[in-house]
Amino acid sequence: MKRTIIKYLFLFAGVLSLNSCYDLDTAPYEQISSSTFWKTEEHAKQAIMGVYRQAKQQYVFGTAFMFDNMGDIGIGYDAQSYQEAFLGSYNDRSVIVVNHWKMTYDGVQRANTVIRNVATMTISEEVKTQVIAEAKFMRALYYFHLLDFFGGVPLYDESVDLNADFNNLLNLRSSEDDVRAFILKDLDAAIQGLPVSWSTDNYGRATKGAAYALRGKVYLYHKEWQKAVADFEEIVYNKTNSYGYQLYDNYADLFNQKGHASSEMIFAIQNKGGVGIDNGMPFAFYIGTRSTYGSCWNNGMPSAALADMYELKDGKKFNWNDFIPRFNEDNAVKSKAFLATHTNGVLTSVPDTALLASIYAKRDPRMLQTLIVPYSTYLGWNANKERQMLFVVAPGTNENFGQIRNNKGWYTYLWRKFVPEGDLNGELTNREHTPFNFPIIRLADVLLMLSEAYNELGQLDKAVVELNKVRQRSSTNMPALNSGSEWLKVTTKEEMFERIMHERAVELACEGHRFSDLKRWGLAKSMLNNVVEKSLIGANLYTRKFDDRDYLWPIPGQEIETNDLLTQNPGWY
Repeated sequence: MKRTIIKYLFLFAGVLSLNSCYDLDTAPYEQISSSTFWKTEEHAKQAIMGVYRQAKQQYVFGTAFMFDNMGDIGIGYDAQSYQEAFLGSYNDRSVIVVNHWKMTYDGVQRANTVIRNVATMTISEEVKTQVIAEAKFMRALYYFHLLDFFGGVPLYDESVDLNADFNNLLNLRSSEDDVRAFILKDLDAAIQGLPVSWSTDNYGRATKGAAYALRGKVYLYHKEWQKAVADFEEIVYNKTNSYGYQLYDNYADLFNQKGHASSEMIFAIQNKGGVGIDNGMPFAFYIGTRSTYGSCWNNGMPSAALADMYELKDGKKFNWNDFIPRFNEDNAVKSKAFLATHTNGVLTSVPDTALLASIYAKRDPRMLQTLIVPYSTYLGWNANKERQMLFVVAPGTNENFGQIRNNKGWYTYLWRKFVPEGDLNGELTNREHTPFNFPIIRLADVLLMLSEAYNELGQLDKAVVELNKVRQRSSTNMPALNSGSEWLKVTTKEEMFERIMHERAVELACEGHRFSDLKRWGLAKSMLNNVVEKSLIGANLYTRKFDDRDYLWPIPGQEIETNDLLTQNPGWY
């Protein structure tokens, strides 16, 4: 995001602070007052920045990269990793439940405040239309997040003035259909009012293409396949406008500063860093290791299941037993394959690292671009300087030895995607504010959703075309489906669905989509419940729990106590 937008974010951070009842008619003079605000186009722009800013709150999308821990492709530990959810120990009082509800509704109310006030401002109609359309796009995004996690929720639009009505927010829960209709109406308005693109100094603001993409996703989640196709085709094939979206050549660079503002990003949370600019997201803090800048925690990690999903470069399914006999059946074989010993960092024994390196080198390139694998290196930070770190699988590893240390002491894969190297040439000054943009929707995601919708409509050939675009990104270059080899052959809807599931896992890993995907496919219970997560050497880490009730989170108990018209979700009584 450009510095102009950052300035507005900081200026307006306190204007719409909705953690509790707020008041724009506040004195003294150093606080923003509605008698002096809502006057100019600059004010309108500052106000919409506050709506965007809420998206990076921890319990909205600020740690969305950790949502994968609740699915099958991520693992984690402690409260920051959504541990209560994947262990089935959360309830209607849990912090993750209460704060997701509260902070997402704060985003709704910020959007409502902007829509209500900007509508009466004496400014150009063009600016007014665009800002209101942005606010409706964001309101739709926030309500879609609530719908995904809670189902039907109370609807509050811009007619609700939080200053006047804070103690009377007592609406009934609307049905899921009504919430969806509200979201779609907002997105219809956003499509009409948003520009196709913004000037460079406004990069990151919602666009017409972003509204089409989100509306298509809403339709997809509701299995309205033809409507989803229409919206996705609009931006993929530039039906009525030239949107200019393209897959970025280098997959790895999409998730650092080189490619995070590329034409693949349809809508992303904007982040920036540097001296005096703490306006990023906590990638380093939560998915970096003790060897990352600031000495971080790796609360979230890739699962062994995800690692094993990455195909061989010729498109064949990967199987450890093809390379190391009895690996899958025997934990002693796993230990021999991975474990080393050392004395104060000096290796005294190592496994066959050349064999491991050759195995990993034969895989889908996205594997090494997404994961830190055993006995590979990572440019970390130690003793206040960059240092090349080696991922050694052994007890007692330490960053002071030049080794990557898993803070939990588990033997697992680690994330490379989104994890900063060194101090990013001075751009990283706070481990809680990594300056990488985070995609909410990018083109590869849209192509895979379009493929899914085509497949559900029985248009297999079209589904294959869209999925192959993702597989054949320049830096990925995996063989296309139906390109000759028997193992690439896809002839049925069911086979294609399996391919879509696979591709969404490996392409979108660490972007927070998997848990929602498994839920909307109706597969969460069968794929997650009683699954034992394993370490690299086969040790049990924990057992997942997922029951029918977990398809929706509980309505926070405090909300039901405040508004006795609210009903609880099934299974949470």
